[in-house]
Amino acid sequence: MKVLKLPKSNLDLFAAVVWQFGEVHGPVEQDGAFVFRRLERWSQVRLDYHRTLLPLRKYFLPPREALFEYREGQGYVPCLEGLDRRIVLLGVHPCDIYALNILDRLFGEPYPDPYYRSRRRNTIIIGLDCLPDEHCFCSSMRADFVDRGFDLFLYDIGQDYFTLVGTARGDDIVLATGPLFQPVTPADADEYKRRSSAKRRAFRLEVEIRDLAEIFGIEYGSGLWEDLGQRCLACGSCSMVCPTCYCFDVRDEVVLGSREGQRIRHWDSCLFLQHALVAGGHNFRQSRASRIKLRYYHKQCAFVAEYGRPSCVGCGRCVVACPAGIDITQVIQQLREARNASTV
Repeated sequence: MKVLKLPKSNLDLFAAVVWQFGEVHGPVEQDGAFVFRRLERWSQVRLDYHRTLLPLRKYFLPPREALFEYREGQGYVPCLEGLDRRIVLLGVHPCDIYALNILDRLFGEPYPDPYYRSRRRNTIIIGLDCLPDEHCFCSSMRADFVDRGFDLFLYDIGQDYFTLVGTARGDDIVLATGPLFQPVTPADADEYKRRSSAKRRAFRLEVEIRDLAEIFGIEYGSGLWEDLGQRCLACGSCSMVCPTCYCFDVRDEVVLGSREGQRIRHWDSCLFLQHALVAGGHNFRQSRASRIKLRYYHKQCAFVAEYGRPSCVGCGRCVVACPAGIDITQVIQQLREARNASTV
């Protein structure tokens, strides 16, 4: 992997070059929060943000999208508008890139999703390292560092950005910038290592995930789930802001008085009452306690069994978004304490 440095004094010129590769989207402040959206001018970008309100999956798995239309006499017509749109996502944090790597596996194999893959293929990722706040626990989830899933990645080392070139497209951007990038010196490498070590020490929140699957298995019948069910509002906020939640529902919207319509895919949540509702009116997860337990078991156990790691990346969005104050780190700690108490 090629390593270079980008002086911060060249950042404006670098951004001007990046604009040639597609629409540039980055973090901007909006109503007291941060969101990724298209930059109309470079001065809008806020590279000092902690987390955005919605995750980047909104670019690849939109909250609502038409998959195809059906028309009398024409049959099914796929909706391809916007799939070839070229976007540059600038300032993506490591945990969000890690989340995209997880979604890449989910929507890439063994049954590729052409809509997701087309958008992902046409998107350039420029990562940016960050410092944790009181809600970050990505270090515990091993998502505070990534070595793939980006085209360029920038680490702040003071007057410069220590830059990793991750793909051929990233190298194309570097070549297009001409002399803006410079070789890395031993002093730059030392500063990078010093700041990386300082970042690891800066985490105020830690979660022990060792033997987590075993703990969840032992505490399947814990009364904690009923307590959480009483608190949970089943609003789905945690699912909507989670960068690795991918549940969706599909429905047909028919044009009244005709034989035409669209098949729509939209975000869903396992916490919604209708999520497990099936034909005949039976609901496999009628209670909120069963639904919130399912969410935890899927992300922390079932995903481990299938892919070898939890699907949580420790971004802290669910903790911030939950109106009931349910904190995943506290839930895991309570389950661990219950297991330990039962073995004394």
